[in-house]
Amino acid sequence: METKPLLIVIEGPTGVGKTDMAISVAERLGTEIVNADSRQIYRDIPIGTAAPTAEQQARVRHHFVGTLALSDYYSAARFEREALASLACLFKERGVAVMCGGSMMYVDAVCQGIDCMPDVDADVRRSLRSRLESEGVEPLLEELRVADPAYYAEVDRRNGVRVVHALEVFYTSGRPFSAFRSGQKKERPFRILKIGLNLPREVLFDRINRRVSKMVEAGLLDEVERVMPQRKENALNTVGYKELFRWKAGEWALDFALERMRKNTRVYAKKQITWLKKDTEINWFEPSRTDDLFALIDGAVH
Repeated sequence: METKPLLIVIEGPTGVGKTDMAISVAERLGTEIVNADSRQIYRDIPIGTAAPTAEQQARVRHHFVGTLALSDYYSAARFEREALASLACLFKERGVAVMCGGSMMYVDAVCQGIDCMPDVDADVRRSLRSRLESEGVEPLLEELRVADPAYYAEVDRRNGVRVVHALEVFYTSGRPFSAFRSGQKKERPFRILKIGLNLPREVLFDRINRRVSKMVEAGLLDEVERVMPQRKENALNTVGYKELFRWKAGEWALDFALERMRKNTRVYAKKQITWLKKDTEINWFEPSRTDDLFALIDGAVH
């Protein structure tokens, strides 16, 4: 019986070294990388998103890096469609592919699928995003409670983007967001091997702190200044830019903004670890355990 192609997924918290590991694996197997990061897909912000550098992309081709304008709308559902199409081509040519990234919803979209959602009306999106900016999340949460009590009961009520997205679907379709969610895992025509990278917390946090300093040395402050006119775009509603926009606006001192960036990145890393630890399919390694990690991959490939 013919063996199904293999997708190797490299996951882990921000700052752990996923990109370097994915490149090593892809070079070892002679294949390419599908990038699963909801911010690295945008142009003009490579430093603050820690996107693969030109040198790294010269070593191994990366898909879905720097392909969208900051004003472009993108979603996990669209990533599912486009990533599966890219993987189909890679599997036909090479039989194996690597996927790497810290956006867990994007990874889950490819590995298990997400439910089909209606395309959101652009005017509805603009209106709700504007209201989130001007009114905050509380009034929108109350609308969600009335429109979709099932999703209201489980949504992270501090995550304005998710609250807004549920309302976008409701106001566009007339049906609750929860009505579109089946929760059923889709069958894929390929095998999946999940590799999780992690480090002792104090080591990971030190890496995160030092990475912020390296970003500043690489030109992060100039990058923030260039995109400041587009600061209301959803692509820039993310750790690093949010803090430094407040510095540029004169609200925070630079040192304070950078320290907040470090802290919020550490908080995000902890959330990633909590999410990933629920997935029993992940094989966990410290990044230095390359012999054991490659042995697992070689066994799956051959």
